[in-house]
Amino acid sequence: MLVKFLNRISQRYASQWLVLLFDLCVIIVTFFFAHLIRFNFQFNFDFDLFLRQIPYVFSVATISLLAVGSYKGVVRFTGFKDILNVIIGANILATILVCTTFLCRKFYGTNTIFNISGAIIYIHLLLNILFLIGAKLFIKSLYNYITQDARKTSNVLIFGAGSSGMLTYDAILNDAKNGFRVVGFIDDDERKVGKKINLLKVNKIDAIDKAFIKKYDVEDVIISIQNIEPTRLLQITGNLFSLGLKVKIVPPVQSWIDGDLNIGQIKEVKIEDLLGREPIHIKNPDLEDQYDNKVILITGAAGSIGSEISRKASLYNYKKLILIDNAESALYDIQQEFRQLGLSNIEAIVADVRNKTRIDQIFDQYKPKIVFHAAAYKHVPLMENNPFEAVTVNIGGTRNVADTAVKHSVDKFVLISTDKAVNPTNVMGATKRIAELYVTCLKGKGHTRFITTRFGNVLGSNGSVIPLFKKQIENGGPLTVTHKDITRYFMTIPEACQLVLEAAAMGNGGEIFVFDMGEPIKIFNLATNMIILSGLRYPEDIDIKITGLRPGEKIYEELLADGENTKKTYHEKIMIAKSRQINLDETVSKINKLTSINSLSQPLEIVSIIKALIPEYISNNSTYEVLDTKK
Repeated sequence: MLVKFLNRISQRYASQWLVLLFDLCVIIVTFFFAHLIRFNFQFNFDFDLFLRQIPYVFSVATISLLAVGSYKGVVRFTGFKDILNVIIGANILATILVCTTFLCRKFYGTNTIFNISGAIIYIHLLLNILFLIGAKLFIKSLYNYITQDARKTSNVLIFGAGSSGMLTYDAILNDAKNGFRVVGFIDDDERKVGKKINLLKVNKIDAIDKAFIKKYDVEDVIISIQNIEPTRLLQITGNLFSLGLKVKIVPPVQSWIDGDLNIGQIKEVKIEDLLGREPIHIKNPDLEDQYDNKVILITGAAGSIGSEISRKASLYNYKKLILIDNAESALYDIQQEFRQLGLSNIEAIVADVRNKTRIDQIFDQYKPKIVFHAAAYKHVPLMENNPFEAVTVNIGGTRNVADTAVKHSVDKFVLISTDKAVNPTNVMGATKRIAELYVTCLKGKGHTRFITTRFGNVLGSNGSVIPLFKKQIENGGPLTVTHKDITRYFMTIPEACQLVLEAAAMGNGGEIFVFDMGEPIKIFNLATNMIILSGLRYPEDIDIKITGLRPGEKIYEELLADGENTKKTYHEKIMIAKSRQINLDETVSKINKLTSINSLSQPLEIVSIIKALIPEYISNNSTYEVLDTKK
């Protein structure tokens, strides 16, 4: 009953006129105390004059508080700006009293209710500031205390005793429903360690141990440091997770709502936060002009990359957005997502890039000016066992869409490629490399400018290790890693798609854009970090099993092929790969031969033709290694 009563009270707000009346009563009380202090707590002042001055002070105080609007604030959320308003209001009141006293003494003498001792006015000013602010903070603290007792709260430490940490502390303090109670700070700065902030001690991270956690009943740590190095973040989270603590992180200040931190923005630390590099941010106002009033077509629009490109493209002033995919359920989902957002001029079309007639019909109907080709088969082991499907989609599908783009005078065609196309060791990577070669051969064949973007693994994309590891952790493990030394380049889906849009805008045709993704990450380390992020321990709670390399898999990925180097662009994270020269006519002839094979062809026959096209394609841990021996 008590909890229900307190919850009901917590949802009600005092009338602003009641708050105004309360403040005015405080001002009258402090006016009396100002007289007492002035006369050394003796009733030696003219009490009758004091009573006659009360209506006058009450009226001036009303004008002052109405002027600053201090009564409009919600008392339980009193913050710095509210306190500043009170100070300004109190000073306006004192200023009016001083001015009227001066004028009265000059023109009417001292025998008037408008004549108030200067000492009393200034004592009254100080008392007003003290009592008005004190009363609001007391009510706020009392409210927080009562409502905290009415709900389950968790004790938290804030990592970072700087300005960001203070803002986080204030945000927690001002949101009575957040369920947090701050019990201390942590900081690396030796100058702050041992000191107190709002009566809470600043601790060194080394001091946070099992005994400390038990003493203060700590459950969570909120990391509130702007521009923290990812390697340091990884080190901190590792230490805290090993103590059984939950770790949350405050987002970058640029993502705060209207410049203010909202408790809802404080999230659990995610694996993206531990990439070991700074997130890639691009702000290019020219992008708006590139996509303004354009019909944009995206193949593979229901996939991880295609759907995110669709979302980012929808932020621009497009003319029409055409989403193509042959996965009807996933395409329906992205269509419904856009409809719920109220976005119009978006067409979701079920179609297969292998059907050239259907693709031509779509281009003829909607006349797109920018095409993002993300449709592809990408799973290495599956394509190793199904080379015909890899050829028909990754090569044949790309050829169909690219040729159709030329036919319909599309402005730009952007091919989404992969780092697995570089010195490929598997069928999937080799077919993507051939797709790159084909669009390179189309340079100058028409109005269309062909651009290729090449990046590594995308965190959280369909089939990536992150969803797999999450599922394995939910099932109690073990996590499966193919090799202890295997490394991969990683980026988040938003990063990848933002870079794609940027490269598309800057491309003039014929370029292969390569993205700087920092240092490659060991998959084994990624697995251990995910176990820790789940609040578990390796190997006590969840083990990691080494399963051996899969067919076509290589230990280290590369961003540049043999004979390639890069040149810089205006953005430090985007480079252009300078590819070796190829015989265009011969390459196109071989690609046409490869795409003309039928489903009855033997896998060895298909792969042999692929290898003839891509000399650097050397199979690894695959049945096709026999073809390399013959070569």
